[in-house]
Amino acid sequence: MEKAIGKVTHFYDKASVAVLKMTDSGLKVGDTVKFVKGTEEHTEAIGSMQIDHKDVTSVKKGEEVAVKVSSPVKEGTAVYKTE
Repeated sequence: MEKAIGKVTHFYDKASVAVLKMTDSGLKVGDTVKFVKGTEEHTEAIGSMQIDHKDVTSVKKGEEVAVKVSSPVKEGTAVYKTE
C-alpha cells in the first residue's frame, strides 16, 4: 500500500539531499518511500533526516525535512510512503 506524504521542494546535487514538504504525518527513519515524477520513479529507505541541520527521527505534517537520497530527484516529485 502506498500513501502520499509530501513533495520534493528542492534538491541539492552535490550533497544528494532532497528537501521534502510534508503534506501528511508519519514519516520516520527506516521507512521506505517512493519518489514519483511522470514516468520516473524510485524507491529507497530513509537512512537519516534533518530539520534545520539537526538530526530528527520523525516528522509531522507541515514540516520541511532534508533526506539523503541515492538518486537525483526533481522539484515537484511526489513522495509516497510504502508499506
